[in-house]
Amino acid sequence: MKKLVKFLIVIIIFLLLCFIIFKVVELYRIVMKKVYPLKYTEYVEKYAEEYKIDKYLVYAIIKAESNFNENAKSNSNAIGLMQIMEATAVETANKMDLDVTEEQLFEPELNIQLGTMYFAEVLNKYDNNYGMAIIAYNAGIGNVDKWIEEGIIKEDGTDLENVPFKETNNYVRRILRNYEIYKGLYQ
Repeated sequence: MKKLVKFLIVIIIFLLLCFIIFKVVELYRIVMKKVYPLKYTEYVEKYAEEYKIDKYLVYAIIKAESNFNENAKSNSNAIGLMQIMEATAVETANKMDLDVTEEQLFEPELNIQLGTMYFAEVLNKYDNNYGMAIIAYNAGIGNVDKWIEEGIIKEDGTDLENVPFKETNNYVRRILRNYEIYKGLYQ
């Protein structure tokens, strides 16, 4: 009889621990989804699909760039959700026969469309290498091409830690971490 009681107590303790662990994991996912939200889904999903980019990568970029603040403007004058530079936005918009103003770049749909289209171009230039495209999105294609030419980074992006701009080096890691978190939470 004592063995049966001990066995039942062990089973009850085990079930309680499983329940507690389940609740902690559930709470963790709820908190993480608040920290890593899916916002502007109609635009992100539309343009991610149109430009053939994983939507979770677009969310990761927006999270890192503006934390979903459509009115964000950086010290270097990058604008909106995807923190696109006005000159880059104008150049990208011209390819679609659009004229854009700085004020329009704060509009979520246009900002996401131009940012996603530009990122797709950069991604294509670097043979769909996410790391290299992320570096170029932040530091500029000219810098990345120069670093490749000078042997600072490899074309295949296997040495992203060698990026000479500390901000860009941290940026790449942040985007890639955000991307993995988004995939883990929502895929």
